[in-house]
Amino acid sequence: MPESSGHIVKSFEQELARLRELLIEMGGIVESQLAMALQALMQKDAELASRAIESDVRVDALEREIEQFAIRLIALRQPVADDLRRIVGALKITVDLERIGDYAANVAKRSIVLSGLSLPFSLTGLMHMAEMVQEQLKLIVDAIGDTDIEKAISVWQSDERVDDLYVVVFRELITYMMEDPRNITPCTHLLFISKNLERIGDHATNIAETLHYTMTGQVLSQERPKGDRTVYYADRPERG
Repeated sequence: MPESSGHIVKSFEQELARLRELLIEMGGIVESQLAMALQALMQKDAELASRAIESDVRVDALEREIEQFAIRLIALRQPVADDLRRIVGALKITVDLERIGDYAANVAKRSIVLSGLSLPFSLTGLMHMAEMVQEQLKLIVDAIGDTDIEKAISVWQSDERVDDLYVVVFRELITYMMEDPRNITPCTHLLFISKNLERIGDHATNIAETLHYTMTGQVLSQERPKGDRTVYYADRPERG
């Protein structure tokens, strides 16, 4: 290989490595954002919730930076096969991470409202679901950094458990609302939060599917495992 060709290949690999670093940074921020939002919910900490919301600005900025960087790579390097999959996969993953950031910010916004309300019931079920979703998010961010297909598949397989927990939490909160009308306002916010968490799990699973395709060139052949889908509530994140 001519020296100039070798230099070009090395430079391109460095650019692809930089693209992965940006994805890892973005994933780390949304992981921290969700952790802060959930801690704010449990501790009724409005200041911490505000910090989680403010993190969304950096997430959005990274989405734009990654998009511009990836488009530049495609235009200048004209990648094919594996390299093209890596770049296109990064673009898709960025979209999912940005949506996760939106949902985490929504959790934080509602935790601010809930910090001023009385909650005369346990949040054990909701927090169990939150822990599962946090683990999903941690695993998928690790999978991005390590290009670890096993971690990606593990996240993909866990989606059904999150769905099932969401249904349990949904029904539990509806029961609290039926038992005492004073529970309607806090439970409504908690219903939105539980749906936000379920959607974060879905986006983590989307990333798992993208990573699998990026690394193998093959789509996961099985249908995505899903739990009970009869319960729908607050399906999209709020904007603004």
